[in-house]
Amino acid sequence: MSKQDLTEEEACWELWLKDRDSDAGDMLVRKYTPLVNYHVQRISSGLPRNVSRDDIMSLGLQGLFDALTKFDPKRDLKFDTYASFRIRGSIIDGLRREDWLPRSSRERTKKLEEEINKLEQTLLRHATPEEIAEHVGMTVDDVYQTVHEQYFSNVLSMDERMHDDEEDGHKSFLIKDENERTPEQQMMMGELVGELSEKIKTLNENEQLVLNLFYTDEMTLTEIGEILELSTSRISQIHSKALFKLRKLLLPEIVDGGIL
Repeated sequence: MSKQDLTEEEACWELWLKDRDSDAGDMLVRKYTPLVNYHVQRISSGLPRNVSRDDIMSLGLQGLFDALTKFDPKRDLKFDTYASFRIRGSIIDGLRREDWLPRSSRERTKKLEEEINKLEQTLLRHATPEEIAEHVGMTVDDVYQTVHEQYFSNVLSMDERMHDDEEDGHKSFLIKDENERTPEQQMMMGELVGELSEKIKTLNENEQLVLNLFYTDEMTLTEIGEILELSTSRISQIHSKALFKLRKLLLPEIVDGGIL
């Protein structure tokens, strides 16, 4: 194939892979920056307000450059897929190194969970966000945010990155599985998925739609907001409220039950 037959992107890849041409590299970074933006927004949706979006973006761009440097086109793996592993892994590693959830926030989430348990033991039922807010002297929005941070911290702790392997890079960024699931755990997971599906049906229409678009269709909060004609902050609030309502299934049975 002649140079003339190559598309601009293919020509850039050729220059970058053969000569590490800086202009070609800059063009590829610009082309794949939207991929970084996508992962930044999805991960940022569960982070505390004090975490800078610019810092997350910087970590994501480091992952993109790492992907460009280590990508081997001879492997049967699309660059978008490989780069997603690297971008997400770079962000999560950076968050873990920097201790993304301050000690004060960790203490607040732990204390809130203790207070929720006390209140529900008294009420003999699940407490509403309004009841919890009144009980602990917080606003309802702060209750949603704190529970959301607790949920995301558990997800983040599960999302371990395997050590880099230059010869086997495509296996990086997988959750490290020390032990295979037992038949009992597999059965429990099946039951949990069924219970979770039923629980989701109890959410209101907007909450169900936001969860479906975010987790199934993997859309960003901004994209969901455009579809529903709502602000990103409003979509974030709906997302947090939905997770709050599902917390009894999302946290104790998954984490304490040893399913994951």
